[in-house]
Amino acid sequence: MLFTFAILVFHTAVFSQNISKQALRERHHEVQDDPYIPVSRAAMQRSPAYNVTAPNYFTRQVNVDENDENIVGDAGNEPSIAVDPTNPNRMVIGWRQFNTISSNFRQAGNGYSLDGGLTWTFQEVLEPGVFRSDPVLDFDADGNFYYNSLTNTPDYFCSVFKITDGGQDWGASFPAKGGDKQWMRLDRSGGIGDGNNYSFWTSYFSTCSGQFTRSTDGSNTFEDCIYVDDDPFWGTLAVDAEGTLYVTGTANTGIVVVKSTTAKDPSLSVTWDSATPVDLDGDLNMGTPINPEGLMGQAWVDVDISNGPGRGNVYVAASVFRFSNSDPGDVMFAKSTDGGNTFQPPIRINTDSGTTAHQWFGTMSVAPNGRIDVVWLDTRDATNGIDSVLYYSFSEDEGETWSDNTAISESFNPSIGYPQQDKMGDYFHMVSDNDFAHLAWANTLNGGQDVYYTRISPDGILNVGNIATNSFKLICYPNPFSNETSLEFTIDGTENVKLEVFDIQGRKLNTLLDGTVSGKQKINWNGNSQKGAKLVSGLYFITLKSETKSANLKVLLN
Repeated sequence: MLFTFAILVFHTAVFSQNISKQALRERHHEVQDDPYIPVSRAAMQRSPAYNVTAPNYFTRQVNVDENDENIVGDAGNEPSIAVDPTNPNRMVIGWRQFNTISSNFRQAGNGYSLDGGLTWTFQEVLEPGVFRSDPVLDFDADGNFYYNSLTNTPDYFCSVFKITDGGQDWGASFPAKGGDKQWMRLDRSGGIGDGNNYSFWTSYFSTCSGQFTRSTDGSNTFEDCIYVDDDPFWGTLAVDAEGTLYVTGTANTGIVVVKSTTAKDPSLSVTWDSATPVDLDGDLNMGTPINPEGLMGQAWVDVDISNGPGRGNVYVAASVFRFSNSDPGDVMFAKSTDGGNTFQPPIRINTDSGTTAHQWFGTMSVAPNGRIDVVWLDTRDATNGIDSVLYYSFSEDEGETWSDNTAISESFNPSIGYPQQDKMGDYFHMVSDNDFAHLAWANTLNGGQDVYYTRISPDGILNVGNIATNSFKLICYPNPFSNETSLEFTIDGTENVKLEVFDIQGRKLNTLLDGTVSGKQKINWNGNSQKGAKLVSGLYFITLKSETKSANLKVLLN
């Protein structure tokens, strides 16, 4: 009890010397300062995109033009990623898109990859001319994508866009309550709550009385807002294998984890079982020289859903200002082995010497097999105090030990290319599968703020050639369609290829191609004429198989 009181006193003293917790909460918000000014992307200058391939990772620029070139003079930050669990080569990234750095008017940028992140298509922003910020993406167990985006008209209102047809085009938006610095999480447990969409945000900037909402109908409607116990903010959510929901963030007394076992049940109201303090020997912060108007990072919570010894463990990680030694930013980690009821003492993941470097934008994700991945930006070798390098570490024994800190980028100055905002956003986002960590992040390696995808191999072996060989770009346009649609793909060399149509029960309806082809192929499919029978409206699956590759695509017939 005495130790807890001492920490609390020190915590209060730290913030009273700098800026109070309430002042931090009130300071962090989204404001449309500049009007929308149309900018012709085609008229902007171009430069080579920044791409790099190393033995254990590769990085590709996402916000590129149709020729994979960098667009000079725009900016992008706060990226978020979703990866299709049924086809990991299909992924999307959303970000805050600034069409010109001379204005801080921002929109909902988005891009997609169909070849495992090797190449990216930068699509038109969602709702051109509409102020949108704080993008958060997630996916469900069936590979549907969700994009939560905030606008300030009327006041910090959030909308959710969806891709539910296996394609790349976002549909219309659905009102989702909300507020500033929201986060979203889909239930992928396979239980009673599978597909539930949860969101929480900063209560000080809220569209309603509360800071949490839930959708149980495919993100079409969202329930009335409620408050989260202890009023956390600047954090994330996680769902365990049984559908239990966890929320983390910083509160008046420090970082907490709030738990709900009722959120998964659509017939029950969401109630909170507990709010547990998490000792990371520090707290979240903002307004530092590294990212003057942004966060040092947000709090991350994730869970072990494996069938291994760590199943059910709850993990929390964050870049924090340290209480014990006043280090401006360390990546600290703590775990719970009893369902979030108690947390063990914290572990520092970055292993640099000294207490002056900033380890910021710490980001964590947990793979289905229980591996824990963490990345962060690090100034340990900076001569100017702010130049940063992306670092990575992982644990395969439930966070007891960690791999060596590994640099996976060149050094860059995060202060260049500000789009009329003195920050590089507030967060990165990462999704882990059993083989790789998939990271969406921003840097200035190309002379301005741009959005990047990095695939990281924990075992240090990343054969880009295998990713390319095992990938197809199977494109369907239009999708959804009413009568006829076109299917396009490219074969390197010459191979025997089979292109088939299946219904939602897995019954084969038609073979569109069965033969030897090479190069780019385009095949038209009339969905209303199948061996003389007209197909009913609904979801269908296209499978593409060659001698070495395969791909699947969902299509929707209206």
